Amino acid sequence: MTEITINDITKANWEEAFKLSVYESQQPFVPTIAESLAYAYLKPWDEALDPYLLYVNDEMIGAFYLSYSPNSEDNYWIGGFQIDKKHQGKGYGERSLNKIIDFIKETHRTCKIISLTVEKENEQAIRLYEKTGFIRINKENSYQEQIYKLSIR
Repeated sequence: MTEITINDITKANWEEAFKLSVYESQQPFVPTIAESLAYAYLKPWDEALDPYLLYVNDEMIGAFYLSYSPNSEDNYWIGGFQIDKKHQGKGYGERSLNKIIDFIKETHRTCKIISLTVEKENEQAIRLYEKTGFIRINKENSYQEQIYKLSIR
């Protein structure tokens, strides 16, 4: 099975990253790469926000960002998670999400809880997150998105 890798968005790959896209029906649910990079620059929610790209071999298949407070135990948020539309339906979503979880465990050793939000209408993402072990808590963020959490330690 081909391994999924995680790489930074850099001067060398940002233009290619801008070509990632999701289906029109998914666009309301996920930020564009340009928006994710703006968030990384502005850090609207936490002290740190790092954008990443997902690859299979040397081919870019998706992206996400991690918004967090360094060295905290429970303030790590996965956002902007997307698989490019030409790579959807190949099992990359679940494998990528598991890779992201492992990546957070390895790079942020104090993290005990990973969180994310999802729109109530995004049934496909909800199924994926629940299948991966995320549990919906009875809380919404200020955008009326449902909050999901995963205990990792």
